[in-house]
Amino acid sequence: MNKESFRQCSCCKHEWASLDDFLSDPAIKLVGYQVNFGELELGFFLFNHCCKSTISMQVKVFSQLYGHPRFKNRLTGSSSCGGVCLKMDELGRCPNECECAYVREVMQIVQSWPKKFSASA
Repeated sequence: MNKESFRQCSCCKHEWASLDDFLSDPAIKLVGYQVNFGELELGFFLFNHCCKSTISMQVKVFSQLYGHPRFKNRLTGSSSCGGVCLKMDELGRCPNECECAYVREVMQIVQSWPKKFSASA
């Protein structure tokens, strides 16, 4: 991998120069989230690439995309928790004022990132 690359696909060796290049690639799709309740930043976002590979990246790589205050209290396991963080393929928002909810908001930013389609496509 080129030292200046942001990320490389372990299967096809395609390289992305930056986070923006990665997120704007139409060959990349967010497909899941693996939570780490011990430290939310160490959870993983899972992306499928067109070569049939899955690429995992820690939440902390994307956290700077969320520029809002985070809730301080965690509701995991409470009666008001819907358990969306426990469902790896659930990509929607969390409706609660929970510490974990910001990760779901980062996922919305990632999913709505504009894709760049080449002129030859």
